[in-house]
Amino acid sequence: MKLSELKKGDHAVILKIETDESLKSRLTSFGIARGVELSIEECSIGKKTMEILVDDTLIGLRVEEASTIEVSTI
Repeated sequence: MKLSELKKGDHAVILKIETDESLKSRLTSFGIARGVELSIEECSIGKKTMEILVDDTLIGLRVEEASTIEVSTI
C-alpha cells in the first residue's frame, strides 16, 4: 500500500521508498526512512497534500511524493 492511499488518523510503518536519490535524500533528512512509524494528521481538500507525524515532527508532503513511499498499516 502507498502512503498516499492512507486517510487521516491512519498509522503505518514505512517499508520502502521508490524514488530518485535527491528526493530520497530530502525525505531521509526529515526522518522519513524504512522502518519508521508515522501517522496521518491531515489531508488537504482534493487530497493534493498531506501532513504526517514522524517522531514528533509534522511534515507536509505532496501526494506525488507520498505515492513513492510503500507502507504497511498498523
